[in-house]
Amino acid sequence: MPPHPLEIGPAGQAAARALVRTRTARGYSQRQLATRITAQGRRMTFTALSRIERRARRCDIDDLVAIAAALGVSPCALLGGPAEPLEPVSAGAT
Repeated sequence: MPPHPLEIGPAGQAAARALVRTRTARGYSQRQLATRITAQGRRMTFTALSRIERRARRCDIDDLVAIAAALGVSPCALLGGPAEPLEPVSAGAT
């Protein structure tokens, strides 16, 4: 039996929407953005980018960072907002 793909959760859904908004605001086609991502050293086809935008493919962290860099934004901008300061974690926290 083939493995089932993992569902795309709320953060992935929000990132896909933010990606589309940011890409179109910058005036890039999917092909242009995929070329920019690949030029930075992260190979990505426009088909893969389209699948991420359509929520048919999960976007891993390396893809997210490369996409954000190619768009000239912080990865946090694609995750739904400004970076929140992290709370210190105590040594015994779970």
